[in-house]
Parts: sequence; structure tokens; C-alpha cells
Amino acid sequence: MRPIQARISIGAMAHNLRVARSHAGAARVFAVIKANAYGHGLSRARRALAAADGFAVLTLEEAANLRLMGVDQPILLLEGLFGADEIATCAELDLWPVLHHAAQLDWLQWQPPTRPLQVFLKFDSGMHRLGFPLDELAAVVARVRGLPGVAGVTLMTHFAQADESVGVDWQLQPFIREMGGCGLPWSCANSAALLRYPQTLGAWVRPGLMLYGASPFAEVPAGQLGLKPAMTLQSEIISVQNLQRGEGVGYGQLFRAEHSLRVGMVACGYADGYPRHAPTGTPVLVNGRASRTLGRVSMDMLCVDLSECPDAGVGSLVELWGESVPVDTVAAAAGTSSYELLCALAARVPVVETD
Repeated sequence: MRPIQARISIGAMAHNLRVARSHAGAARVFAVIKANAYGHGLSRARRALAAADGFAVLTLEEAANLRLMGVDQPILLLEGLFGADEIATCAELDLWPVLHHAAQLDWLQWQPPTRPLQVFLKFDSGMHRLGFPLDELAAVVARVRGLPGVAGVTLMTHFAQADESVGVDWQLQPFIREMGGCGLPWSCANSAALLRYPQTLGAWVRPGLMLYGASPFAEVPAGQLGLKPAMTLQSEIISVQNLQRGEGVGYGQLFRAEHSLRVGMVACGYADGYPRHAPTGTPVLVNGRASRTLGRVSMDMLCVDLSECPDAGVGSLVELWGESVPVDTVAAAAGTSSYELLCALAARVPVVETD
């Protein structure tokens, strides 16, 4: 068998949930497990994060699968209803849809569910993706309170720059002002806000990335936040080449040796989820020693520098990211985010579950 594998730790995810809860105060915690739990597996995350107060997903299919797995906590549908035909299923499975545009309110008015729903009303406080205009909050709340198919209402918004120095106040304060004295519970905090801005806690927090052991902050390593990486992507060297000065390796010959050196070919490429645009110098670990990638990443393999790994050869273990090479570091080197790398793990990569 091809030696690549992703090792996913149930214990690390459970630990990271405890870290999230330690910052949440009295707020309840939605564990965000959309996108196949950021590449970690929906069923696996459900078990690892069983102590969460609820789960947040994107689709009705994900929510239905969670109910089949025995989840009885609240399940939040982050993009809400995609059509009126989903209302009955939401009622049947006791799902909590996010409502963010007028058509969704119309659907609920025209086709009220047999069992009233708990709903979240999303307002646009500045991110300009989803949400009712913030200045329409009072009117939207009044309309929804009058719908017979609604059992309860929670208000929500989403931060655009909680992970940056700009922070959240430019969105949070208008949101709080518009809520006024409506007396409804609210939810704002993603991972970054949960870790950095206690004033955003509200009734529910919605951590995602941090549950998988990655940092939402470019300048703060996950370890400093008390987080443990849940996914380790590893493989082995399957061939060794000896380059002479001036010789190149890989497509485009983007790397050329300045002196003679040994190069290891690793069974991992962009078809496995490793970023094709990762440049020469992206960190890896070879036989426990720090090393770097060389040249362009191929579909099924990549090249690593063995200059500082004299004992490395065919069969040597290579960590692409995980316990010793933070996924955040790899993402930064490749000019992308850890979200993208984790979610991009390919289905062809075997997964080994660990405690």
C-alpha cells in the first residue's frame, strides 16, 4: 500500500473542545463540523466532540447523518433553508435553521412546520456575505415573532476580522445597539473571537478551526493557545536522487542545486491535498529532523532536501504537517490558510484514528 496516511486524534479534538469551553464562560458551545469536520470526518468529530452543547453544519444531509448517529443535541444549519421543501425535515429532525434573507421567512409563513422551530436570525454587521441589513433588525424580529412556525429566536452575526488587529468592535457595537432591549439571546463568537474577545460570548459561541488544533491567528502558534493538532499528515520517502550542482528536480526545474545534495521523493502530492503552490523551503520533518521541500509539488509526490538527514533513505518517515510541523506553518509558507489544507485532505488518503 502507498505509505501516505492521515493520523487523526480523537483525544486532541476533545482536548481542544475543553480549551474552547474554558474561554466560553456561561455561553453554550456549538462545535462547527461542516466540510466533513474540516477534513477530520463527521462521525469521528461527532464522537470526539460529544461534550459540545450543539453542532453546527452546512447542509441538511450532514444534519440528518448526525441524527442517524444518535446526536440529540441542537444542530444548527449555518446557511439555513435552501428551499421550502426543507421545512418539514427541519421539524422532523428538530434542526435549528439560520434565517438570513426574506425568502426564507416567506417559506416559513406559507408552509409553517408541524412543529415550531428554533431559529437563528443572521444580521449583516459589516462582513457583507449573508444576513439581513442590520438597520432592519427590529422589523425582522417583529415579523419572525409573529410566525406560528417559530418557537424561539436567537440573533447572530459573523465577524470579518476577529483574527486581525482591527478586531471586532466595529461590528459588535452596532449589532449590540440594534439589538437594544429586545431581550433575545445572541451568538457572535467564532474561534478567534472566543479566544481574544470575551465581550463577544453571548448565549452561544461557534468555534471551528481551533477544535482541530490550528490557530486562527497568523502571529500566535496553536501551541501557545493550548491547542493540540488533531491531524498529522505523513508519508515516506520512496526514492532518493543525487543532484549535482546546477541540476534541477521536478516539473519546470524550479529548484536547481547550488551544490551536490541528496533529494528524497515523498509519496504525497496535490492530489492528496498538499498545496501545489507550496514553494521550495516549505517545512517538513524527515526522520525527526527539520527539512524543506524542493521545487514544484507534483500530483502524487513531492521532493525534500536530505542535506541535513544523512541517515534518511527509502522508507524514512516524513511528516508533512501535524504534531511537529504545525499546519499553520505549512499554510503560511504556501500562502494559504490552515482551513484550506485541512479541508482539502483527499478521499484517497487512508485515515488512521488514534486516541
